[in-house]
Amino acid sequence: MNRGLTLLGLTSLLLLVGCQAGPRPLNRVNQPLSRLGSSESPSLAGNWLALIASRQAGRPQVQLIDVRRNAPVPLPGLNRADSLPLSVAVDQNGERLALVRQRDDRSELLLYRRSLQATQTLAIEPAGVPRRVSLSADGRVLAVEVSRNGLWQVDLLELP
Repeated sequence: MNRGLTLLGLTSLLLLVGCQAGPRPLNRVNQPLSRLGSSESPSLAGNWLALIASRQAGRPQVQLIDVRRNAPVPLPGLNRADSLPLSVAVDQNGERLALVRQRDDRSELLLYRRSLQATQTLAIEPAGVPRRVSLSADGRVLAVEVSRNGLWQVDLLELP
């Protein structure tokens, strides 16, 4: 009987300790992220974090962070002064970023390839207004939230 109570007590203690373990902040990453100012639209895949950040009164820009090295990665040709990023997603290799941005009072859906330092505008068929994106881990399929005729729909696009 005493052995049964000990086993029950040990099991209860393990359950209690297990229940108290919750998410822990990654301060080595969170502290540098806080220096980016206001940030939104996070996308985490593999060791890559993409987000939209704006320092104080600065213009919002897409940022890519190598979480393993805790360092920002340059994105030449992506952030433009005449556009406003709305949503971003990254693949697990940090090679492809999908982006919805507003430019000249219209929303655009783009694919950025880091190795080429180039963006490609993606057509939406049937036509609609993109709002949010999500990219598969391998970067081959894009989910995009699109407004058509007053309804929000999700389209899946196979990427080249």
